[in-house]
Amino acid sequence: MPNLLHAADLHLDSPQTGLEAYEGAPVDEIRGATRRALEHLVELALDEAVDALLLAGDIYDGDWRDYNTGLFFAGQMTRLKEARIPVFMVQGNHDAASQISRQLRLPDNVHLFPSRRPGSIRLESAGLALHGQSYPSRQVEQNLARGYPPAEPGAFNIGLLHTSLDGRPGHASYAPCRLDDLRRLGYDYWALGHVHQREVVSQDPWVVFPGNLQGRHARETGVKGATLVRIDKGQVQAVEHHPLDAMRWALCEIAVDDGIKREQLEERIASALRTELDAADGRLLAIRLRLHGSTREDAELRARAEELLNQCRLLALDSGGRGIWIEKLVIATERPRVIASATHVNTPDEASPSPPSPISPSSPLGEALADPESLLNASLDDPTSLTTALLEEVADLERKLPASLTSESDPLDLSPASLTRQDGDLHQCLRDAHALLLERLGDPPTANPR
Repeated sequence: MPNLLHAADLHLDSPQTGLEAYEGAPVDEIRGATRRALEHLVELALDEAVDALLLAGDIYDGDWRDYNTGLFFAGQMTRLKEARIPVFMVQGNHDAASQISRQLRLPDNVHLFPSRRPGSIRLESAGLALHGQSYPSRQVEQNLARGYPPAEPGAFNIGLLHTSLDGRPGHASYAPCRLDDLRRLGYDYWALGHVHQREVVSQDPWVVFPGNLQGRHARETGVKGATLVRIDKGQVQAVEHHPLDAMRWALCEIAVDDGIKREQLEERIASALRTELDAADGRLLAIRLRLHGSTREDAELRARAEELLNQCRLLALDSGGRGIWIEKLVIATERPRVIASATHVNTPDEASPSPPSPISPSSPLGEALADPESLLNASLDDPTSLTTALLEEVADLERKLPASLTSESDPLDLSPASLTRQDGDLHQCLRDAHALLLERLGDPPTANPR
């Protein structure tokens, strides 16, 4: 019974930008995760004695000139050669931009499909016919599937293709095609790549994105790995996902109730960390914490964000030692909305309801700041009022930022839409600035007695 192992989007030695090396942070282990995931892939291929390893593109991560990356990949392929396991691969958009893929010769058990037109290879010992086409350049906008040959009779036909299919969120539209384009060829299994989230698109025929082998940043959360395909009498009997990631990214959502005490918040965070650590099954865990909810402590949380972040890192060290790394703390809380009752009339002794504020009305600045604070509050409720002036400043700032901050790995979104979207980076920056400004404009500290 032939077995196939299907993987894609290895992105070897991806730079893992934005890793903050705070005391105790396992930065080196995270940066080496893509290599360890490839080692796990090769070990699974050897353990299962697969008839072929299918690699559906993006082995490398772009135009890197460090040939150690290529040498490492070649070394792992040599391990498979020694076990007489062939490797069939196509180049994706990142490989097409890589100096390594253009110039480095791989072991002869690695069969690379051509880029000018689709190619076909027969593996008679396993009864397989494999078809694929590599990318000739980084941007391939035409439908490559239309050029693939029809299925060969008397064989189990496999198509390798690096594609966005009919479009997937967060992925560029490369080599787009429709499911019907794949079905009409009569293949038994389509080994796709490019989309980093695992997805079984179809079971008739089998069309599978295995997802990337190793998550690279906080937006690539959850289990990552490869797909093992078991075949019997020319039919797919099982399609199994195998976790192979060396470390795992997770997003922890923490609810912040109005009036919650600091100790209660820290316990919720610690509990969430322990839960994620258990689910990681011994892997190194990188976590982004996101606080959400309606609370009068919104401004204080934002103003004390750095202090709280470091407290979270202490909680992580206490929960999992070097097994947990806190990548970022996102404060997405909001102030409670105070809505006046349509039927209630205030008595002379009752104060009219108003949004809570850290600025005391009786302070020397209270009266002077009434209008500025109202303006700040209005800016949060309707950020579009600041659009023209703010976006001009942001556009100038964006031109000066390092390219890595706006790269596709985990980009800082400074687009106009980010100003009005509640989870947008610009909107969050505006809320943080609001909280910090209100804190600075609050009651001055009482002088110490002499």
